[in-house]
Amino acid sequence: MLELLTTVVFIWLLIKAIGLAFKLTWGAAKVIASLLIGLALPALIICLVFVGGIALLIPIAVIGIAVGILKACV
Repeated sequence: MLELLTTVVFIWLLIKAIGLAFKLTWGAAKVIASLLIGLALPALIICLVFVGGIALLIPIAVIGIAVGILKACV
């Protein structure tokens, strides 16, 4: 009986640990996406003002990736 009780407790703890891992992963993804947007937005503005053309693809791609990560988290 003690073995059954121990098994149930460990399964319950495993489920709680998996749930916590998902919450931490989603929080980390939101932080990374926010940092990407924060780094890419000034680069986009600089490229719009001074350069143009092909140099715009990098910050637009980074912003697109960050928005995709944020949409996947919600």
